[in-house]
This record gives sequence, C-alpha cells and structure tokens, in this order.
Amino acid sequence: MTRRIAFVTGGAGFIGSNIVAKLAEDPTLDVVVCDWLQEAELGKWRNIAKHPIGDFVAPEDMFDWLEKRWRDIEIVVHMGAISSTTEPDADKIIHNNFTLSRDLFRWCADRQRRFIYASSAATYGDATAFDDKDDLQSLAALRPLNAYGWSKALFDLFAARQAARDYAPPQWVGLKFFNVYGPNEEHKHSMKSVASQIWPKVAGGQSVQLFKSYREGIADGGQTRDFVYVRDVADVVAWLNASEQVNGVYNLGSGTARTFEDMAKAVFAAAGKPAQIEYTPMPPAIRDKYQYFTEAKMDRLKAAGFNQPMTALEDGITDYVRNYLSQPDPYR
Repeated sequence: MTRRIAFVTGGAGFIGSNIVAKLAEDPTLDVVVCDWLQEAELGKWRNIAKHPIGDFVAPEDMFDWLEKRWRDIEIVVHMGAISSTTEPDADKIIHNNFTLSRDLFRWCADRQRRFIYASSAATYGDATAFDDKDDLQSLAALRPLNAYGWSKALFDLFAARQAARDYAPPQWVGLKFFNVYGPNEEHKHSMKSVASQIWPKVAGGQSVQLFKSYREGIADGGQTRDFVYVRDVADVVAWLNASEQVNGVYNLGSGTARTFEDMAKAVFAAAGKPAQIEYTPMPPAIRDKYQYFTEAKMDRLKAAGFNQPMTALEDGITDYVRNYLSQPDPYR
C-alpha cells in the first residue's frame, strides 16, 4: 500500500505542531514529526498529543529515515530551527538554521520532493518597508540586525540562487513569519508571545507591563508589530501543500500593524477584565536596536492564490484566551 507522507521538522514546536494539527485533518496523509521532546515536564509532547501522527523521528536519524522512505514522501515542511534572536552561539545558529536547511533543500532537489520552510521577518533588520521581493538582488540587499535574522536571510538567498540554477525541489517556498501567537507556545518561556506572557497577570486581575517608548511621536506601548494568529499560518501551509505551482519566498503576517497596547487590551477584554497597563523602561542594551514598526506586505501571497482573510487581532486573541489560555488543557 502506498503511503502519503508529510515530514515536519520541528513538528512538536509551536508553529510546527499547529501545522501538524492542520495537516493531520487529512485522513489519507501520514504526518511524520521530527523533533526533540526534551523533558516530559516541559510539556512539549502535549503539543502533538491530540493528533494522529504517522511516525516520530529524532533529528539525528532524519536523513536515514528519509532515505529509506523517500518514495512515499510528498512534502518536507521544515520548521526546525533555533528561533531565539538572543542566542549567543553563532556557530550553533548557522548549523541549525542554514547548514541543516541547505542539506534538506538539496535532498529534496535530488529526490524531487516538495519543500516548505520557515524564514523570518527578522531578515528585514531595521527596514521600514517589508516588501517580500525574492529576486536575488532584493534578497542580497537585506541587512538583518542579529545572527538569527542573518542565518534566515542567508538561506533564503541560497534557495533562490539554487532555483535560478535549476537545482531545486519541484516546489520550494520560504515563509517569512512575522509575530506569531497562539496555542502550543507554553514551552517557549521568554520567547512566548506577549499575549501568553501577560496572561497569568491578566487572569489574576493584576496590571501588566509594556515598554516605554523612546521615539518621538510614538506613545508608550505604541510600538507596533504584525501579529498573526498561528491558525492562519497553519492554513497557509495546508494551502501550499495543495498548491504545488507556488514557489518562492513570501511574507506571512496579518498584513496589519497593531500596537502592543492593542494586544494587551485585547487580552484583558477577552478575559472580561478592565485593562491595567503600566509602562516600564526598556533595557538600555536594546533601545538602539528596537524595532518600532513591522507590517507584512501580503500582496504576493494573495496574487499567488491565497485568498483566505487573516484573523483580526481581537478575534484571534479572544479565541486564544477563551479556548486555550483559560482552559485546564491549553493545547491545540
């Protein structure tokens, strides 16, 4: 019997597990998770506990597993990465975010298997425009502010160069994630979304802290981000899985910049509590490098055929708070 396999690296992580949940809705598809679960108490295993998976593979066994079953693999969804923008070990970052991605890209090109991978809005650095042009000149012109963003930008350029040389998977898509929030981020600790980080205080009726502004014309808490609900991210990946003709690097955000104060107020509103927000000084070490605005241009993804509306911030936060954060079992 022929199997249909979607192989998801980082499949027990935040975004990866939501993609697994979405793809596993197809009963004809075996979704295989490649990840490390770490300590059981961390709860990362709970991210995938509610969904049938076709197999579980340790990252060190990945290429052996792929090689044995390559005929059944339809697509590799590569979400495994070091996602911390403050990771100090640049060698660790480049190995995980570039070298491994490069090897998977080449494997998919050699075996002619489709490939979707996680890029990042961090590739834009301190840009004021977030245009996802993926020609070689535009990709090479980006100047990320940290090693994480550089590793992602480096791979985007590598993939585009390989495609220009006709050495690429039959489908290859990089997704520049903006500020993703939603269920299954409990294990991320300091890297969790603002909504998740402030929830315990909101639930307890306490005030929450946001950063003061150090830029003229922008109020405290008025720094903006493109907040995108993780369900939308998973829906885009599922659409790409069904849209083999789509290739290239694309932004993936809501398309609308909102303030951190907007997000905090939405969490209070979803909890049925009055907003209590205080403003705390931003650490001096990050003041000069802090982004005050991000907003994904979504025109190219729409032009490629994705026409599903993105979830508005208030609607996404309401779903997240009421159906996950406030529940005894907060996992999707």
